[in-house]
Amino acid sequence: MKHLGTESIVTDRLILRRFTVEDAGPMYENWASDPEVTKYLTWPAHSCVEVSRRVLEDWVSHYGEKNFYQWAITMKELGDFPIGCIGVVSQREDLEVAHIGYCLGRNWWHRGIMSEALQAVMDYLFDQVGMRRLESRHDPNNPHSGGVMRKCGMKFEGTLRQSDRNNQGICDACWYGILVSDRER
Repeated sequence: MKHLGTESIVTDRLILRRFTVEDAGPMYENWASDPEVTKYLTWPAHSCVEVSRRVLEDWVSHYGEKNFYQWAITMKELGDFPIGCIGVVSQREDLEVAHIGYCLGRNWWHRGIMSEALQAVMDYLFDQVGMRRLESRHDPNNPHSGGVMRKCGMKFEGTLRQSDRNNQGICDACWYGILVSDRER
């Protein structure tokens, strides 16, 4: 593996870029404060913009680390305005495995935006960084998240019963994964 850190990624409709602390307002307004967006996530909705600012200060402080991957999702048609986030939430370097997490503001759901972002991040992590396996999970009560994973070629690997916790409490976790050798190119 060759860690490169959070580099900008451009797709047909999106620019995935590093966050800045100045993104706290849009982050708070567009997704982090929305209980519908955070319903099945492992972190609570932000109670004020200052919480978003503290999260971004932490992320920005890690951008100098080559094994840190956290992108703001922006749409070209909206300019530099973040509408969600996607990143590596954990990794096992000894196995060359990364676990990807993501969320998107409700105003942009069901438009293929997250699938486009996930595919771009997967391509980057496989092709540029050299990851061998990428994985993600979702609460079965949030099937649209699994749909994003399937659309990007991840395979359903099983449901671990009562193995996770989110804002709904203890929950099952549906696991998906893809190997570099699974990719259709």
